[in-house]
Amino acid sequence: MSETSATTETGEQASRPRKSSWKYIGPGIVVAATGVGAGDLVATLIAGSKFGYTLMWAAVIGCVVKISLAEAAGRWHLATGRTLFDGWRSIGAWTTVYFAIYVVVWGFIYGATAMSSSALPIVALFPDGPGLKFWAIVTGLIGLAFVWFNRYAVFEKVMTVLIGIMFVVVVYVAARVVPDAGASLAGLVPVLPDGSLLYTLGLIGGVGGTITMAAYGYWVNAKGWGNSSWMKVMRLDNRVAYITTGIFVVAMLIVGAELLHASQIALTSGDRGLIDLGKVLEDRFGTGTAKLFLVGFFATSFSSLIGVWHGVSLMFADFVERFRAPAEGGKEHAGPAVVARQQRSLPFRAYLLWLTFPPMTLLWLDEPFGLVIAYGVLGAFFMPFLALTLLWLLNSSRTPREWRNGWVSNGMLALAGLLFIVLCVQQVRELPW
Repeated sequence: MSETSATTETGEQASRPRKSSWKYIGPGIVVAATGVGAGDLVATLIAGSKFGYTLMWAAVIGCVVKISLAEAAGRWHLATGRTLFDGWRSIGAWTTVYFAIYVVVWGFIYGATAMSSSALPIVALFPDGPGLKFWAIVTGLIGLAFVWFNRYAVFEKVMTVLIGIMFVVVVYVAARVVPDAGASLAGLVPVLPDGSLLYTLGLIGGVGGTITMAAYGYWVNAKGWGNSSWMKVMRLDNRVAYITTGIFVVAMLIVGAELLHASQIALTSGDRGLIDLGKVLEDRFGTGTAKLFLVGFFATSFSSLIGVWHGVSLMFADFVERFRAPAEGGKEHAGPAVVARQQRSLPFRAYLLWLTFPPMTLLWLDEPFGLVIAYGVLGAFFMPFLALTLLWLLNSSRTPREWRNGWVSNGMLALAGLLFIVLCVQQVRELPW
């Protein structure tokens, strides 16, 4: 790309395109650390335990799909100088209605899930200490205080440390079980064993695929990247994020295949499956490896907690700001200055409180049936909503011609949309109607 013009659409002074450099990496690490939760790792372990290395190819395709989806979100922010919610609002009022209901219901249930998930490994590490509810409340309050009092730069550094712990622990455990190199390579050939379709779709679409992918563009702006001169940097950052996620998935598949598949060991579904794995590791490799794994489990869960506390609160703040603005106000350019203001805003902090305190009531109560159904339906619809609206926005006049989708981007977003629609239907069918 040649040198940019004197000023960009966002009104910022333009500059030559930044060279893609490792020193800029940041938002991608944040989105990877947030998107990979404990439940995702368990789902991958179970796939490995049932089918060995056979579905390794699905993990690779999933990585490519996520790279395309997050790149599209980041490209929208940088190319247009508008936020993703601003783009959704331009499509129609129905997007505002959907997001308003979704973000309230989702936040209420997810808050309790995230706090419980972060507390589980602490209870396992300190079995003689306080119980799950105590640690769940403590982790929620720590997450609240951390995001409330810190700006993006500190948040990114802490997330980098947490993902570093996750990476080292998961790769170490995969190395301890001694992967079968031949079987791993054979697993890159697309094969669908009997009964594997849903696990395959889950591997491609599930790990790292949450609302936090939509938050990527906000973190790009929070980093200080405000116009298209940062496009190459963003693309490198995004690839690093999902290659890292791909390594997590492959490592957990290896653990599932080597440690669980041959022994026919079954794990509990959900976050508690990692507690089961900790016990298996203790029997096989000793207490040290088991405790190290629990530390990695905590890093995985807590990084998701503070990532959501920060990223989705930013999205909510932007939602409120755009909703309050008159129709033409939606054209206000976004960028680093806007995101910095939103991090100090009342809606940002109100949503932080919503994620923390009301969900604590669910630690003592069963999740209400109606909320479980609403959470499941709204959540299942979000990823196809994201993929298909990005496809729409990035092929329209809302995006400068230079940065509209090419055939590769269109193909990947269409594939992602189709995949997430299938997963959406399956998730809705599996709800306890």
